[in-house]
Formats: sequence, structure tokens, C-alpha cells
Amino acid sequence: MVGHMDTPRSPGPAPARSGALFVRGKDFRARAKDRSKDCSGACVSDNVMLMDTPDETLATAAADGDRAAFATLVHRHYDRIHGLAWRLTGSLTEAEDLAQDICAALPSKLRNWRGEARFTTWLYRVVVNAAHDQRRRRATRSRAALGWGDWELARQDEIAVQAEAQDWLAQAMTRLPPELRDTVALVLGEEMTQAEAGLVLGLSEGTIAWRMSEVKKRLRAMAREDAR
Repeated sequence: MVGHMDTPRSPGPAPARSGALFVRGKDFRARAKDRSKDCSGACVSDNVMLMDTPDETLATAAADGDRAAFATLVHRHYDRIHGLAWRLTGSLTEAEDLAQDICAALPSKLRNWRGEARFTTWLYRVVVNAAHDQRRRRATRSRAALGWGDWELARQDEIAVQAEAQDWLAQAMTRLPPELRDTVALVLGEEMTQAEAGLVLGLSEGTIAWRMSEVKKRLRAMAREDAR
């Protein structure tokens, strides 16, 4: 039934929000004010076109307390955070909560930003670690499996020719161990190379390659079992 792995579709952008970025009661809009006496070093000036500023520069500025730089980072990467959280949890509700928690915690996380990797690699690691923490707080795998059902509901408008294969794949994913789901979410869902996924998960490229091979092997076994 499965000759090769279909790439799971991205869950798409996060739900639209009206107005500015709010995270658990916090307004992440950049408030225009004079920080000339407070900012030094990498602090990004209000006069700079923030949306054209590299992530790494914004992150360094945000780590130094630049609220405009922080708001720009959140605005630029919220869909990325939400999308990966959705793939890792399999639940729209849990992904929304996780994305909100991550954004609320980012100011303190950024204090440890050292610019030793690309900002997106650092951010992926933050999201993956947050998802791991959330799993440890969740009671059973059954809730995770139910979450993948939510993901399926969001994909029910798939064209008929792909629907059966996609539905089967989503159900099969719930039967994979969490570490294999994490790897698939990054390599296939986020279209990372195995080396990039290894950086995010803190594993060697060889381990990521083994995990992907194991995923394919398990999916083929599931397909044979389901075909009986």
C-alpha cells in the first residue's frame, strides 16, 4: 500500500489574530519610545527597517531588552512555531497552547542566546524541547493519538485521489514512538536535511538517517498488516 512515504502536508499558518500579537495577556506590539539612553551594542534603533533586519541581529537586540526587535521576531516566526508545534503534538488545541507558552517564555530564553547557530535552528530546538516538556506533563499516549485525529479533521478537504493514502499515513504516525514522530515532523514536515534535524534534536546525522530508515520499515510493516 505504501511504496514510499508521502510527505505529510503542513497544517498551514496559525489562525489569524486580530490586532497585535498577544500572548497570555501580554501585548507584543513594538511600543515606539526613546531607548537611546538604555540601548547599547546590538540594540536595534526604532529608525531601522526591522522587517529587513536579519534574525540573528534581532535576537541579539531582543536579548538586550529591545522590545521592538522581540515583537518583530515573534511576528516573523509565529507561524513557524505554531506549524511545528502542530506537527509535534498532532492537536490544534495543544499546538495553540504550546505556541503561546513558547512565545511567553521567549524573553527569558533569549537571555541565553549566544548567536552560535542560525536563529531558526535555535528556535526549532526551543519548540522541540517545549514539546518534550509538554509530553512529560501529559498523562497517556492516547491523548496524543486523539490529537492526531484533530490533525486529520483539518485535512478532510484533501482531493479524493490522495485522501485514502494520507488518512492511512496519519493514523500510522500515531503508532510510531514519539522520537520517530519528532524526526518525521522535522525532516518531512519542515523539509529539513538530516543534518539540520540532527542539530535541532541534538543528535548525529547518522542517528537521524537511522530513524528515517526505521520509520519507512515500520510503515511498510503496518501496510502489510493492514492489507490482510
